[in-house]
Amino acid sequence: MLAAVGSAVGLGNMWRFSYLASEHGGAAFVVLYLGVTLLVGLPVMLAELVVGRGAQRSPIGALEHFGGPAWRPLGFVFVAAGFLILAYYSVIAGWTVRYALLALFGGFDATIAQRFGEIAEGADAFGFHLLFMAVTVGVVAIGVTRGIERTALVLMPLLFLLVCGLALYAATLRGASEGYTYYLSTDFSEILSREVLTVAAGQAFFSLSLGMGAMLTFASYLGRDQNLPNASLVIAGSDMLIAFLAGLVVFPLIFALGLSDQVSDSTVGALFITLPQAFAGMGLAGRVVGFLFFAALVVGALTSAISLLEVVVSATIDGWGWPRRRAALRMGLAIALLGAPAAWSLEVLDVMDHVANNVFLLGGGLALSLFVGWTMDDPVGEVRVGAEGVRWFFLWRTLLRFVVPAVLLFVLADAIPDTWRSLVGLLSGD
Repeated sequence: MLAAVGSAVGLGNMWRFSYLASEHGGAAFVVLYLGVTLLVGLPVMLAELVVGRGAQRSPIGALEHFGGPAWRPLGFVFVAAGFLILAYYSVIAGWTVRYALLALFGGFDATIAQRFGEIAEGADAFGFHLLFMAVTVGVVAIGVTRGIERTALVLMPLLFLLVCGLALYAATLRGASEGYTYYLSTDFSEILSREVLTVAAGQAFFSLSLGMGAMLTFASYLGRDQNLPNASLVIAGSDMLIAFLAGLVVFPLIFALGLSDQVSDSTVGALFITLPQAFAGMGLAGRVVGFLFFAALVVGALTSAISLLEVVVSATIDGWGWPRRRAALRMGLAIALLGAPAAWSLEVLDVMDHVANNVFLLGGGLALSLFVGWTMDDPVGEVRVGAEGVRWFFLWRTLLRFVVPAVLLFVLADAIPDTWRSLVGLLSGD
């Protein structure tokens, strides 16, 4: 369970949520995100948990188990999503490792904002990408119990303590109230925006690790006595809590140091340019707080990366019968090579992110909702095992059949053309 929480809690919480909230209506975005999570995210998560625990197999085998050979391609989509996301996610995670080391051994200086380009692209970025992938491969290769579970038992409580401690510290800074106002200023007209709905849905799927087979894979290790509805609520609640707390860290720090006018138009800018510049202006305190902040990012990134690699490794073990260590090493190496272009070009990284989020995750979630809602034989009977006292399973399947597909089709109508434009722009050099 902690490993599943770790899969959901990662850079999507610290890297994207708070900035998206500030740019799209503040508290209004939070309300919309909660609505999307409850009506779309939770039903899809529970569907993944049901399929995974019921089949006790990785995505490809699990879909075939319940739907026959015709549904195997959806399992391949899940595995491909994990493969693609980890390829560029590891590059960003490498940045967090670099920043944490800079804070620990020398602190940030006045030039840190101008140095982002050399940190984010080139040989150094590729080297830290390989370092992060090596650690991820090492944990997954050790095994589920000795590697993934033990790592989650240490890292998840550590992440929560780090984020809570940083939020408490940020609250003591002069100017923190202005940061809270910027973060949570409310513009409820944004709730009616199609763009904001698309952003909220994409964030929910990315942050909750939906549509990539991660929850399905971890559920395949659960016992039949596990209460799956409670598990889905714990995972989603933990994810939302860390995301919200991260915003209570980021923006008070930026405003307390008088850098509000330098918040860029991207989440990357807010996290990797403006915040390090804020830490640089805090002296010794900035060195300590900066290290703790980026250490928290490294922890969150690692727990999510482990889950992404486990999806690919689990499918490889089931499909080809490879030993775990060989599967982890070979798949990890392949993913590292796929991520190489993203380490050398931010534009490539951005396009990979668009394709993964807007096509694989949302499309995979749509297909899974249709499968469990309309094709799978008696999913309600499966989910009731271990949760006999729950009475809202008819509502869950109704959401999967009608509400989830309608919302995701609406979102995909915007997301796919946007992704196509990004891809064409990269290929044409514009």
